[in-house]
Amino acid sequence: MTEYTTVSIPKDLGDRVEETIEGTSFSSTSDLVRFLLRSIVIQHQRQGELTEAEFAEIADQLEDLGYLN
Repeated sequence: MTEYTTVSIPKDLGDRVEETIEGTSFSSTSDLVRFLLRSIVIQHQRQGELTEAEFAEIADQLEDLGYLN
């Protein structure tokens, strides 16, 4: 059985995510966050350690999508 933990995001960001996922295959904010985190972790595991520049690029992309402030 999978155990879960809680991640908190600001309400306004959660609202923006809900608007963003309308009409997509993501059924909830949690689904999208799991997808994004898995993507980052998989990329990290494939490449070894993420460089600071790679991490900054990922953060910039997430910010451009509205997931980070």
